[in-house]
Amino acid sequence: MIIDSHEHIMFSVKMQLDKMNEAGVDRAVLFCTSPHPERAASLKELEAEMDSLNQILTGSVSKEDAIRRVKDNIAEVADAVRRYPDRFSGFGSVPLGLSLTETCEWINMMILPNQLCGIGEFTPGNEQQIRRMDTLFQALRLTKICPVWVHTFHPVTMDGIQILMSLCEKYPDIPVIFGHLGGTSWMSVIKFAKEHKNAWLDLSAVYTSIAAGMALAEVPERCLYSSDAPYGEPLLCRQLIEYVSPDARTAEMALGENAGRLLFSEC
Repeated sequence: MIIDSHEHIMFSVKMQLDKMNEAGVDRAVLFCTSPHPERAASLKELEAEMDSLNQILTGSVSKEDAIRRVKDNIAEVADAVRRYPDRFSGFGSVPLGLSLTETCEWINMMILPNQLCGIGEFTPGNEQQIRRMDTLFQALRLTKICPVWVHTFHPVTMDGIQILMSLCEKYPDIPVIFGHLGGTSWMSVIKFAKEHKNAWLDLSAVYTSIAAGMALAEVPERCLYSSDAPYGEPLLCRQLIEYVSPDARTAEMALGENAGRLLFSEC
């Protein structure tokens, strides 16, 4: 089975299914999103769509508005998973900055009842936001341990990635997916993953194709094919995996076997 382990929910859903079919993807793991760049027909329209994300990253929205947005986004993902259970699975967002009790309640009310198989995506705008994830890891131990997906490209710095690595070491039983392979810090992320079995490598939006090839060669059992659609194309991202993999068996693992083992046996 070919599993695209990271796509954002797109509208229309038919567009998303068409792209999956074109790439030969059997199942996609949907993530919440506020901007919908697939709607944009020009740079101006794209800037307007992305403005909502920029406001979130800079902390320009109130806590109440942020929580309302996350609930709406989870509902969109959960609805798609219910309507197409044979094609979609989902991850759900958890607001940072909640207390431990509030975080546990959120997981029990918003994640588990919707049968979502992971937590994320987190796109921390600064190091303090990454430190706040410690509360999330504590909450997962008190509720249900699921993989956590963290964006590790810009605006996340190497300092931020090192904080995330420390959390991996502190909570070795919780799988952490390093989204986009650490961006320009990809070599450090691959080295870390080789020594820490709870670190998983997302291969969408990699900084360079050699980074994807090196990750597949060094940590073949924990690399995950993903497209980050609509920001990436499922077909092109699959072709990258197949092209840079050191052998067919490694490509097979990355294109679905690893994701199946992580997402559908852990949760």
